[in-house]
Amino acid sequence: MQTFDFIVVGSGSAGSVVAERLSASGRFSVLVLEAGGTDRRFFVQMPLGYGKTFFDPKVNWNYAADADPGLAGNKDHWPRGKILGGSSSINAMVWIRGAAEDFDAWREAGNPGWSFDDLLPAFRAIEDNQAGGTDLRGTGGPIHVTDNRKNVHPLTHRFLAAAQAAGLPLNQDFNGAAQEGVGVYQITTKGGRRMSAARGFLRPAMKRANVTVETDALVTKVLFEGKRACGVEYLQNGAKQTARAGREVILSGGSVNTPQLLQLSGIGPAALLADLGIDVLHANEHVGRNLQDHQGINYTWKAKVPTLNQLLRPWWGKALAGMQYLLLRSGPLSMSMNQGGGFFRTDLSRARPNMQLYFQVFSTVLPKAGERPILTPDPFPGFSIGLSNCRPSSRGEIMIRSADPTVQPRITVNAYSTNSDVAEMLDAVKFLRRIAAQSPIADVIAEEVLPGPSITSDADLIQDFRKRSGTVYHPVSTCRMGPDPTSSVVDPRLRVHGLTGLRVIDASIFPDNITGNTNAASIMTGWKGAQLVLEDVSSFRCWRSPSSSP
Repeated sequence: MQTFDFIVVGSGSAGSVVAERLSASGRFSVLVLEAGGTDRRFFVQMPLGYGKTFFDPKVNWNYAADADPGLAGNKDHWPRGKILGGSSSINAMVWIRGAAEDFDAWREAGNPGWSFDDLLPAFRAIEDNQAGGTDLRGTGGPIHVTDNRKNVHPLTHRFLAAAQAAGLPLNQDFNGAAQEGVGVYQITTKGGRRMSAARGFLRPAMKRANVTVETDALVTKVLFEGKRACGVEYLQNGAKQTARAGREVILSGGSVNTPQLLQLSGIGPAALLADLGIDVLHANEHVGRNLQDHQGINYTWKAKVPTLNQLLRPWWGKALAGMQYLLLRSGPLSMSMNQGGGFFRTDLSRARPNMQLYFQVFSTVLPKAGERPILTPDPFPGFSIGLSNCRPSSRGEIMIRSADPTVQPRITVNAYSTNSDVAEMLDAVKFLRRIAAQSPIADVIAEEVLPGPSITSDADLIQDFRKRSGTVYHPVSTCRMGPDPTSSVVDPRLRVHGLTGLRVIDASIFPDNITGNTNAASIMTGWKGAQLVLEDVSSFRCWRSPSSSP
């Protein structure tokens, strides 16, 4: 049995950061346990290659949610990264921090230190923004953020102009003073390669003698001495291994794996654990509950002008794009599928945006079986405008089905389970058509393909978005943070209520979801969480492992 100061479970958006920050001084030994394998794969490093990783079990947990009445009975596919870098290695790379009001609401809910002003220094320290440094943007940090405005397809500019004609302002920086409006998305790439949390944080940390990273290591249980976490058990190459933590065990498995591991370790809803024959170490009804996610849908049009369909569908187009990428690290393969987008209010009486837009210069009405059809678009010119709700009121849960750690947990989404979520989505899809009706995008539309011109009544529009909506891969809040142990899982310092030596540092601690993509906020959580750990270590001297220096 090996002993380390800290054990970090999961090497994703937060875990990679935690490992780097805790090991930076050289004082502490850090073990990182990752259930997946290496991120050094071509389709991981190539930005648009995430279409190839969407179903790949070598890098993806490939979770399946339960059949959801709110989604017309569909069982939604939930890709999550099973790889160094976690979901930051297979995501769409859009860099959105979230609205300042999101984090201020976290603080107002009883979580001191989590307001936007508190967190802005962390965001700035993380970033190396190509657009340059300001009071709000950072440069010189580990995560390079590409300013894509010079690289987007000409049709993206038509979309931006049409959205402005529909009443939205042009926004040159969604991480600036305000989120509302439309613009070109900044993405996490550098030199035409994906800038994951592993590339930015974990890979540099792995060069240090005090960092050990074990891949293909599935953590099955947190070990305790009384109520203090003292280590973990994990499976690797078919054998059970044990590692001991002298200071803390830190769970960074994400919004699915972290509540699953807590429940497997006897921490969670007492009745559920007892039914599965798991001894209850610490009962907490909120472990796995309060699941929040953004639900999205695309509307698709056939165009009168060429789109990326004509380049990325034929073999010669794929070859051309491939050569451009291999030789110059440029072109459509070096970018995200979402070139532009923005944020809008479905009702102008709202104080701030509640919907996010995504513009895609290709269409995928005719999918190829077994692959997300990013690289196999439709045989006709087409494009899509998508949207997702930012702060839905629907709540779900993630609960283990079995005491067997290899059995996937039950994911109950409860999408569109509140009237307010249905009403705002109905208003939102109507706004998509309003954008499409504006020049100059309307000038190049041949016809609406999905949902089609026959879908006009409110009832039909609702039925359509229930049938065609799905996750946009932003699950949070299943181990939410709060001061009250009767309504949360971790305290504002991310320590698990009722236990010692155990923290959760990942997106599962979000008290509520944020306005936008969650990767940036997850990375920030890793930075902030590591800072809290180091502050507490300096004020509390636990026993020191043999690898620690005085």
